[in-house]
Amino acid sequence: MFSVNLLVLGKLKEKYLSMAVDEYTKRLAAFCKFRIVEIPEYRLTENPSQKEIEIALQYECRQIGAYLSKSSYNYAMCIEGKQLSSEEFAKSLIDISNSGKSTLNFIIGSSFGLSDEIKNISDFKLSISKMTFPHQLARVMLIEQIYRAFSINNNSKYHK
Repeated sequence: MFSVNLLVLGKLKEKYLSMAVDEYTKRLAAFCKFRIVEIPEYRLTENPSQKEIEIALQYECRQIGAYLSKSSYNYAMCIEGKQLSSEEFAKSLIDISNSGKSTLNFIIGSSFGLSDEIKNISDFKLSISKMTFPHQLARVMLIEQIYRAFSINNNSKYHK
């Protein structure tokens, strides 16, 4: 059984988004060991300089890195990543499973994204959309797509 970790910067603030995350987390229990790790965001000033942003990204990189291992498959969620259809994403999970990896990490950065170091050590750069979404909503969308992928791979009616 896959272990799936969602490594995210910050906490969900909206109750309706938390309810959606809870629902998909409950559904995912049938397919994998799913865990959300909320990593504290680095506190920045109201109008941070580029230097401050770089310091924050490096701090967040160290925090995220503590959860990564060479035996896991790591997805960096980033705008420049590749977009996949739900079916392509589902197939990628089968391919990863067949390669012998049993832990998936999905990494969602802060509003300033992820450090280049995290992107470079990740196995795959994935983009949800060319559109921009709030990070909290992106979390819900990603969890739904993970659930959809497992549903597709298990011939569930959910994807119909």
